[in-house]
Amino acid sequence: MPYHKKWMVGRMKISEIKVGAMNGEVTGEIIDLENAREVMNKYGVKMKVATATLKDDSGEIKLTLWNEDTAKFKVGDKVKVSNGWVSEFKGTKQLSSGKGGKIEKV
Repeated sequence: MPYHKKWMVGRMKISEIKVGAMNGEVTGEIIDLENAREVMNKYGVKMKVATATLKDDSGEIKLTLWNEDTAKFKVGDKVKVSNGWVSEFKGTKQLSSGKGGKIEKV
């Protein structure tokens, strides 16, 4: 499926990812994964979070895993992130599944 960079639709490479909603998918390999830690969200609810590094042939991006996703994946897994959300923290892009997206092994 072709994509339009402005809307980030369809399949894309990590190097093409822009900040904002991702209305498509990116596939890569988890090359690094931190241990999960507990955090409190703004509503006082405990959540688990872990940061991974996702890599394809075009580059790398930080991948934020939440709750049950923190235990689903390991280094070496090939995963697909669909309809995710991309933010930026201290100049580094971070990809997550967001509210309507998903992360799955391929």
